[in-house]
Amino acid sequence: PVFCSLSLRCLCDYNMLSRSTATLSPVDFHSPFLTCSSEQVLASTRKLHAGADGSKVSPSAAPERLPFCRVTEEDLAFFRKILAGRTIVDPDLVEPSNVDWLKSVRGSSEVLLRPQTTEEVSQILSYCNSRNLAVNPQGGNTGLVGGSVPVYDEIILSTSLMNKILNFDSISGVLTCQAGCVLENLSFYLEERDYIMPLDLGAKGSCQIGGNVATNAGGLRLLRYGSLHGTVLGLELVLADGQVLDCLSTLRKDNTGYDLKQLFIGSEGTLGVITAVSILCPRKPKSVNVVFLGCETFEQLLKTFQLCKSMLGEILSAFEFLDSECMRLLNTHLKLPNPISDCPFYIVIETSGSDPTHDAQKLHNFLEEAMTSSLVSDGTVATEEAKIKALWSLRERVTEALTHDGFTYKYDISLPVERIYQLVTDMRKHLGNRAKSVVGYGHVGDGNLHLNVTSPSKDPALLAAIEPFVYEWTASCRGSISAEHGLGLKKRNYIYYSKQSQAVALMGNIKAMLDPKGILNPYKTLPDNLKQ
Repeated sequence: PVFCSLSLRCLCDYNMLSRSTATLSPVDFHSPFLTCSSEQVLASTRKLHAGADGSKVSPSAAPERLPFCRVTEEDLAFFRKILAGRTIVDPDLVEPSNVDWLKSVRGSSEVLLRPQTTEEVSQILSYCNSRNLAVNPQGGNTGLVGGSVPVYDEIILSTSLMNKILNFDSISGVLTCQAGCVLENLSFYLEERDYIMPLDLGAKGSCQIGGNVATNAGGLRLLRYGSLHGTVLGLELVLADGQVLDCLSTLRKDNTGYDLKQLFIGSEGTLGVITAVSILCPRKPKSVNVVFLGCETFEQLLKTFQLCKSMLGEILSAFEFLDSECMRLLNTHLKLPNPISDCPFYIVIETSGSDPTHDAQKLHNFLEEAMTSSLVSDGTVATEEAKIKALWSLRERVTEALTHDGFTYKYDISLPVERIYQLVTDMRKHLGNRAKSVVGYGHVGDGNLHLNVTSPSKDPALLAAIEPFVYEWTASCRGSISAEHGLGLKKRNYIYYSKQSQAVALMGNIKAMLDPKGILNPYKTLPDNLKQ
């Protein structure tokens, strides 16, 4: 009954929205669900959509270059003095760090710096701040919103060589490491000690823990272990002026003053450069099972989720979904076979616990009830590691499959759980045959939809049809336009769909206080109408 009332209310609001905004830009859009309500903010936002000649420009386009200084030979001499052999200016070596993972954003930096210590990062930022040189902090460069690469000629500060594990307390389960440690390497290290990382991502083989924290990455284990705001116990970071802020606590409880580390989790490198992290890690489960199920309708999928939470309880660690279009792309581009019969929707459920017999019985009871109730039409269970990986690959490799389908427009949306697939359905209707593929997958457990639209090549007309439609739709349901990817370059100017103008203004004040010259990751996260 609760789902029905919410769904009907949201559907009515959206129908009103779609009728009233058929020809309006996002800044003209008025809805009681939009948090951006002041005329002053609306007026300033209008400017984000207009060029100097009054023509419309995409809010995701790069703004004009800010008046930062350009790198000189004297600057390079300073960097070489403190980073012997780690000041990279060879264009062929710098180029990979100029291009994002999707190859949709390309900077023109001529300098790549590779520090190994916090002190080196401090010296770099102190110098750059004094010289007014812009800096682009970069981890594994797996971001999807253009936040990890330069927009113009910002100096790239890579944390890749800051990859040491500093300490692991096997009693408390607290791991302390440098920011450049690759997530998968940390997982291997911990598994040897009977622990695991509290987050798991498809990009784990490349992404770095500092970047994970800087973007507040969610991933596949959030349902069980929560977000990084809860599992990160401490941070060490360097501010724009080179000052080192040591908040590298390993305590689970510390109620002395403001919890400053929270300010930097999800700040996308705009407030400081994270150099070290302490994170609480759970014990490695003794029993892991993965179930791959098929459902005929999304309503059945949601009922399966409710049943799953009720019957699996404390051993439920993940509940993911993908649609039949995702499966088609996996089959076509990656030759991954469907392990069950064809269905409109697929579910990946993972359980993890300490008692294999207990967990197996609970899982058996759940599956029996789900099949008897006709909530699922087919399924398979994996308990062996190789089969578990094979089933997980069907969810984790969707992003890879999309890269083979053409140019991809990616959207990372948070919505009320009962509404997440309606956006996919409405987008397909809205776009018609203008898109090659419109697919939906994501984390049902935390209401996070990954909506992807592909076309044979980059298509400005298609983008104009997708945006602002997708953001207006999301705002109408009080959703978030960025669930876990961040805002970066591409989504910075859409922040008002999810945050009130007062909140955005306060973010600008914090940025101005911590980075008054705006040298850290400029053009990212905050909208262009805020002075950075």
